[in-house]
Amino acid sequence: MGGGGRMSLPGSNDIVERAPSGKPPFTFGEVKKAIPPHCFNRSLVRSFSYLAFDFVIVVLLLYSTTYYFTMSGILGWVLWLGYWAAQGCVLTGVWVIAHECGHHAFSDFTWVDDTVGLVLHSCLLVPYFSWKYSHRRHHSNTGSLERDEVFVPKPKTELTWASKLSSNPPGRLLTIAVTLTLGWPLYLAFNVSGRKYPRFACHYDPYGPIYNNRERLQILVSDIALLVVAYALYLFASAYGLASLIKIYAIPLLVVNGFLVLITYLQHTHPSLAHYDSSEWEWLKGALLTIDRDFGILNHVFHHITDTHVAHHLFSTMPHYHAMEATKAIKPILGSYYCYDNTPIYKAVWREFRECVYVEADSPKKGGVFWYKNKFT
Repeated sequence: MGGGGRMSLPGSNDIVERAPSGKPPFTFGEVKKAIPPHCFNRSLVRSFSYLAFDFVIVVLLLYSTTYYFTMSGILGWVLWLGYWAAQGCVLTGVWVIAHECGHHAFSDFTWVDDTVGLVLHSCLLVPYFSWKYSHRRHHSNTGSLERDEVFVPKPKTELTWASKLSSNPPGRLLTIAVTLTLGWPLYLAFNVSGRKYPRFACHYDPYGPIYNNRERLQILVSDIALLVVAYALYLFASAYGLASLIKIYAIPLLVVNGFLVLITYLQHTHPSLAHYDSSEWEWLKGALLTIDRDFGILNHVFHHITDTHVAHHLFSTMPHYHAMEATKAIKPILGSYYCYDNTPIYKAVWREFRECVYVEADSPKKGGVFWYKNKFT
C-alpha cells in the first residue's frame, strides 16, 4: 500500500508529514553496503572503556554522598536532587551498555556479553536474559500489531473507559506520571503495553508464554541473580538504614526506569508512524518504524541510543560508538524513510500522549496500515 501524506494535529498548528508506509525502494543489503565496514567491528577494549568511564562517574557520585548526610536544610536537598538526577542519567548509560550486551554488540564473545549484561542489568533490577529474549523479538517484529513485544498500540475498539477519562490535560498528566514511574516494572511483571498472549505473561516466569524451552533455564538464572541483588540490598539497608538505601539507590533507579520508558516510548510513538497487521507487515518496513530523537547532551550520556535508534533497529549488533557514523551513511539511502524529530522532549511527550491514543486504518479499503489517532467520536 502507498504511504505518506500530510496531516494536521488537532489543537495545534503542527503539520506532520506521515512516514512512507509502502515497500521501500531499497533493500537491506543496499543500506548495509552504504555503511563503512569498520562500523560493524566490536572492540572489547573500547566497549569496556565506556563502561569503566561510567563506573568512575558512578563511584564519584556515590562518594560525594558522604558529604550530603552532614548537610541539612535547603542546600542539602538541592545537593540530593542533583545527585539523583546525575546518578540516574549515568546509570541509564550503564543500562544502555547492558542492553548492547543483550544484542551481542559489546564484544565478539557471547559469554563476555552475557556475563557483563547479567551483572549490570541485575544490579539495576532487570532480569537480563528475560528481557534479552523478549527484546530480540521486539526487534524481529517491530511495527507488527500482532507480534511486536512492547508499546503495542490498541485499536479503537479495544480502548477502555480509562482511555477516555484520561483524554484531557489533568488525566493526560496523570497518565504520563504513572507511565514514567510504574511503566517499566508493570511491563516486566504483568506485560502491560506488551504483546497479547493466550495466557498470563511475565518476564520472571521461566514457563511463561514469552519464552521457549531452550530459554527457560536462563530465565531462572536471571531470577536467581535478582534475588542475590535483592539480598545484598537488604543487607545494605540493615547496616545503613532504609533511608540511605532509598536516597543512594532507589531514587536514582526510579530515574533510570523513567528514562528507559521515556526513551523507548518516544522511539516508537509518533503521529507520523504507521503500524501494520500481518497482511502488510514486512521486517524492513517494520524496522524503519522508529524515530531518532534529540536529547541534547544526554545523547552522549546515553551512548547515543536516543539519536541513532533507526540504525540500531537495522543493525542491532553494531556497537554504539559506530552508530553516529552509520546513521550519517544511511540517511541518503533511506531518504524519506529515515525518521527524525528534534521537537523538545517535554513538548514531544505531551504531544505523543495527546495524539497517539489508538491506531486505526484510514478506511476499510486501506486495511493493513494503521495510523495513530485520538478522536473518540
